[in-house]
Amino acid sequence: MWFKHLHLYRLHEAPQIAHDDLDDQLAEQAFRPLGGSEATRLGWRTPGGRASERHLHEIQGHRLLSALRQERVLPASVVREEVEERCADREAAEGRPLPRKEKQTIKEQVYEELLPRAFIKSQKIDLWWDTRRDLIAVNASSRARAEEILDLLRQTLGSLKVTPLATQALPIRAMTAWLREADTRPTGLILGDQVELKAQGDDGVLRARAVDLDSEEIQTLLEGGRQAHKLAIEVEGQLSLVLHDDLALKSLRFSDALLDEASQANDGDDAILRMEADFVLMAQTLADVVERLVGWLDGEAHAAAPSP
Repeated sequence: MWFKHLHLYRLHEAPQIAHDDLDDQLAEQAFRPLGGSEATRLGWRTPGGRASERHLHEIQGHRLLSALRQERVLPASVVREEVEERCADREAAEGRPLPRKEKQTIKEQVYEELLPRAFIKSQKIDLWWDTRRDLIAVNASSRARAEEILDLLRQTLGSLKVTPLATQALPIRAMTAWLREADTRPTGLILGDQVELKAQGDDGVLRARAVDLDSEEIQTLLEGGRQAHKLAIEVEGQLSLVLHDDLALKSLRFSDALLDEASQANDGDDAILRMEADFVLMAQTLADVVERLVGWLDGEAHAAAPSP
């Protein structure tokens, strides 16, 4: 249940949907297994897995939705080897080199034939919807995957107006300032031990782990014009994370105190109650962390609402 990554979005003109109505709408777009010739499929699943029939859990204004994405994985090397073999056989039989168009046709045929036999990769992706703050966050490793889930929610609801959460201060500038000058660091923010520094031009990317970010080496790199595009930080007493230049929060690790509090919840060994207790505790913590982070970045930059 504890999220690992977060891509944050501001919800505009939030739809007012009752819990039961939304649950029904999610069920209508429930996940169905891949067909034999399908490469990918995405649909909603119950957050509680087989232990629950509900597609939506809502506690204190925090909504939890889960999607399942399946993809057939067909290695390019397998396709390439089969195509090369078939092309060689054709060329030998016909005594002529095959033009590019015929090779492309053979490649498409090979792909269609092999796809039903490819193994299936499944991925569960969770979405947190804070109805009180009009905030949506997707627990996905990439922005592209998060956007897929938003497209599914948009399809489910009929329309959805969201924009990536943005702040007045660019994360790159703020992270670089926090590294350069300790007195610019907000109260409650503690530097971690990871950083990614980029220079303007073609000087490449420098990634450092398990390092002292206040060291002379880091300061020298900053003085040379490099800027922080990723930075490990800790929000004191709540969690640690890696802040990215697009405001994505990666590698979330919740504090031991918070996890201990969750373990002491009285759920009567009910798996669904345990999931809901963990979720609401996590959501409350994340909501507070996001508010603090936005404040540290000089407040939210309000974008115009997009078309549905």
